[in-house]
Amino acid sequence: MKIDINADLGEGFGPYEIADDAALMDQITSANVACGYHAGDPVIMDRTVRLAKEKGVDLGAHVAFPDRMGFGRRKMDMPLGELRAHVLYQLGALDAFARRAGHRITHLNPHGALGNLASADTAIAEALADATGDFDPEIAFLVLPGSALEKAALERGRKVVRLFLADRGYLPNGQLAPRNQKGAVIKDVDAVLARVFQVLGEQKITCVTGEEIDMQVQSILIHSDTPGALELATLLRAKILSAGGVVAPMTRR
Repeated sequence: MKIDINADLGEGFGPYEIADDAALMDQITSANVACGYHAGDPVIMDRTVRLAKEKGVDLGAHVAFPDRMGFGRRKMDMPLGELRAHVLYQLGALDAFARRAGHRITHLNPHGALGNLASADTAIAEALADATGDFDPEIAFLVLPGSALEKAALERGRKVVRLFLADRGYLPNGQLAPRNQKGAVIKDVDAVLARVFQVLGEQKITCVTGEEIDMQVQSILIHSDTPGALELATLLRAKILSAGGVVAPMTRR
């Protein structure tokens, strides 16, 4: 078993922090860093990128709609050309800090409403894939298995890393359950760990409807804003290692 553990980091703003990013960085192997749209600011981006470089953690761009007040979880109707420009803008901002730190962007993980749309909407997925490819065709995409973003990336010859969201409920079609639906967000640490090991052991997951679907992945995502995220990341890493598995960044899997 060789798996990447990633988390969304840098999601504070100014003096406000949403998670213990420094402690989480010791437990994960890949970081998705907010690029200032749903959260984050230049100082936080700079600090988080430097820390990722220091810890040997892969650096990802956590791009989003420009929706800081809604934490990027509100859908925005945006012309596709405008969306591509916003994605490029965020990649460029993160890349500036990465270059100074001697690091590089290895992957992209769209956040919140943008991520949900890119998973289900072909046009949004293609716009995201095109903008990222224009910036750097070597950047990999974190994707839900079978999603529109996976298809768009593969059609363009891009790399994909199939992702399982540890604390989120799934629908039978492989999409995430809407956050207002019962079972969409799992907060109990033991329940989350059980789900992860169902995926790692059986390559299946039980949906919010009780059905099982295939779930073959290379990376596990822990949301840093989920209560107990640090405890979860620490336990998950320890359990994988104790089971004889290997935890490694997606570039080294």
